[in-house]
Amino acid sequence: MRRSLVSTCSLLAAGVLCGAVTVTSLDARAQSGVTVNVGIDFGPGFPFNQGNGIDPKTWVYGPRNDDTSGGLIWNPVKQKMLAGQHVIGRTVQGTFPATSDTTYCNQASQANADFTWTEMQHSGLTWGDAWRMWAYGSSTACPTRRAIPGVRVAYTDEREIQHALDGGAMVLVVPTVDTVEEAREVVQWAYYPPFGRRSQGGSQTAQVLGPWLQGANYRQTFNNNLVLIVMIETIEGVKNAAQIAKVAGIHGVFAASSDLGNFSGWTQGDPQYERLVKAVHDAAIGAGKRLCGPIAWQNPAPGAPARPDFTCFQN
Repeated sequence: MRRSLVSTCSLLAAGVLCGAVTVTSLDARAQSGVTVNVGIDFGPGFPFNQGNGIDPKTWVYGPRNDDTSGGLIWNPVKQKMLAGQHVIGRTVQGTFPATSDTTYCNQASQANADFTWTEMQHSGLTWGDAWRMWAYGSSTACPTRRAIPGVRVAYTDEREIQHALDGGAMVLVVPTVDTVEEAREVVQWAYYPPFGRRSQGGSQTAQVLGPWLQGANYRQTFNNNLVLIVMIETIEGVKNAAQIAKVAGIHGVFAASSDLGNFSGWTQGDPQYERLVKAVHDAAIGAGKRLCGPIAWQNPAPGAPARPDFTCFQN
């Protein structure tokens, strides 16, 4: 079910324009002298959200969840992306029985591991497996761990995304995003209010992310630290890639090498296949987003097509 969306954008300012909706904090609205006649009348000493109507588009949000960290970025993947550096996700592929905790720790400890690409689309892993592995990988039992937890969910869905983030994932990869409406839906399930519709409840985020949070408030700083990557895999997705890439809150656009061939009927190196890759490339770069792909595209083999501007990878 689709719901109304307030797009996510930078949280570093008191009042920021998010799509067509201006979101301002209570303090910022007070300083500007603006009175909003919506909400419940709490009396003359409380000039906010008064009147008979309540509307999320004009609601003045209270200070409960204000980011008081000064815009702290504690997610190392976000730090590297902001610095223009390459980032790599090491794949944790479910097997039967499920991948062991020590296997996860090994992947999270690789020299090129920035995040774990925990595979929930093409694997036998359950969310219980993922949560257990993430907790193990962040514990003293895995002291060599480098990678922060990340995941590819199976599809665009509130339950999938809620499970991923409540488990402690800080890099969220969403496959087969075909339309701008679906991209906006991804954003609404991923981010906390007022920039999205993520619910707050029981989770293991404090346990899993403790080594990176270092005392920071997870709820207050989450929206500034999540890394969100959408995958373009179908002809429809490529057709809409330019608009998808422009959606606020998306940081990376992934050209899915295997499924671009699967859905198009062409093979890497064929002009028609390369036309699709170029369209995804142009969409990401044109929107100022990171361009992502398989690890083989970081340093293409001699004779293989050049892959300029790719800076985030699945290994």
